Amino acid sequence: SEKLLKLAASVPRESLVAPGTCFGKFTKSQKFRLSVTALDFLAPYAKYKVWVKPGSEQSFLYGNHVLKSGLGRITENTAQYQGVVVYSMADVPLVSAWPLPGLRGDTRWATPPHLPFIPQGFGVAAKSTQECRKVDPLAIVVFHQADVGEYVRNEDTLT
Repeated sequence: SEKLLKLAASVPRESLVAPGTCFGKFTKSQKFRLSVTALDFLAPYAKYKVWVKPGSEQSFLYGNHVLKSGLGRITENTAQYQGVVVYSMADVPLVSAWPLPGLRGDTRWATPPHLPFIPQGFGVAAKSTQECRKVDPLAIVVFHQADVGEYVRNEDTLT
């Protein structure tokens, strides 16, 4: 963004590699691990989405997986081990100060109407949409990868 470029102008050229947003880092085994800083860029293009119930938001934001009992909705035809963006079903997002309109319509397993939800994090679907309907309430349905709570937990190491 322009604001980031203006801030980068005050850093000496020798100390600056490149201005921008860090999307993730490579591990020692040369695998790329996405960081929560990439969430705002990935969320608008997410094909598969998961909405968690208000009671499970805090658990997810502390770094725990999403259980079936905390699953509010899931995009139809989500395959197992597919990357998903996790949203909150609450009217007030956890990272914003203004209220959002509530969900309207039926409560079946389908994609909710387009509302400006704030993404809370992302993960990997542990079960497909069809398996989610049949599993035990304590079964894990989304593996946690990153969430906005990492800004607080790891603020000294996030770049």
